[in-house]
Amino acid sequence: MDHSDTNIGSATILVVDDDALININTVDMVQELGHTALEAYSAREALDILNGRKVDVLITDYSMPGMSGLELAHKAREIQPALSVLLATGYGDLPDGHVTDLPRLSKPFQQDELVELLARVLPLQKA
Repeated sequence: MDHSDTNIGSATILVVDDDALININTVDMVQELGHTALEAYSAREALDILNGRKVDVLITDYSMPGMSGLELAHKAREIQPALSVLLATGYGDLPDGHVTDLPRLSKPFQQDELVELLARVLPLQKA
């Protein structure tokens, strides 16, 4: 599928998932769309990256050991307040009654779903 007509430009996107296969697959999708993909396998690793590099979009798994994707989103925005966050989850409703207005990718997701959400959040990044 050709996504060159999306006109969202090239962005730096940090993909965070503790499942290596999901992480690699998502990074591949991001790169196929012409974006720069960074990868982290834990929230701590993601925060280290965010402390050292400007990132446009964070795509994070919800359920990870040590820190949930929601907690990561909050801490990431303390570091980079303008950061857009996409929450990837297999949950229909988040556990423990958590509610968020973050855009969500339902796992497993396809590239066209990723394109749609990126098109929604990336125009907001233009300063």
